[in-house]
Amino acid sequence: MKRHPYVARSRSRITYQLAYALRHPDKVWPHLRRLTRDARLRSTTKDHVSYYREVMRSDIEEMTAAGAIGSHRRKSWLRVGRMQFEYLVKHGLTPHDRVLDIGCGNLRLGWRLIDHLEAGHYHGVDISPEILLAAADTLAERGLQHKLPHLSLVKDLKFAALPDAYFTVVHAHSVFSHSPVEVIDECLGHVGRILHPAGFFDFTFDRTEKAEHHVLREDFYYRTETLVRLAEQHGLRAEFMDDWEQFRHKQSKLRITHGP
Repeated sequence: MKRHPYVARSRSRITYQLAYALRHPDKVWPHLRRLTRDARLRSTTKDHVSYYREVMRSDIEEMTAAGAIGSHRRKSWLRVGRMQFEYLVKHGLTPHDRVLDIGCGNLRLGWRLIDHLEAGHYHGVDISPEILLAAADTLAERGLQHKLPHLSLVKDLKFAALPDAYFTVVHAHSVFSHSPVEVIDECLGHVGRILHPAGFFDFTFDRTEKAEHHVLREDFYYRTETLVRLAEQHGLRAEFMDDWEQFRHKQSKLRITHGP
């Protein structure tokens, strides 16, 4: 496993936050606004999905749908989507695959998948109704209505409405980086049912080599072995994808397949 340039940082430590504030004074006020929002949402939401749905709603109102998923500029939105798509193609994605895109957002990756796949073979899910409206806009802008993609609002990651052993590729980019371990556990506990026996589930996560931690319940950092063990508890095999590290993306990637 290659050493990632971000894994040694513990962003929840006050020493890190103070040093970061000194280096980036322009980020202090936005962080204080996040602190205020966190305090409010802790008292008004009942679970993490509800909490993060409100985070997304707030970010979309303050920025844009693209900004809410981390691509504040059009160039970044296109680059990150292309990076994900080219990686999947390199790993054998074909038009015949049936893809579930967890946390599809405003189709940063999704529109490329929809264009590449056979009609009806793309299914995107998200917890945010506002981001799904933005996804519909992207679909129309790209003229991909004829590909009949499915876009669904979900309240959890149990996939209760999806068929057994159907999806040959399941994908989640920047989803578990915003999820506590119980949400990840829920996903891994149910994804095996909908994953084709020969399929794979790729997801990114924020990796740390220090103590696992989170920042404002919005950003979560995990050790690789924690997620590997979690997958094994559900009879799944987890493989660290070293070749993803060449992109020097801030997140690492694991691939989940049926055991052993």
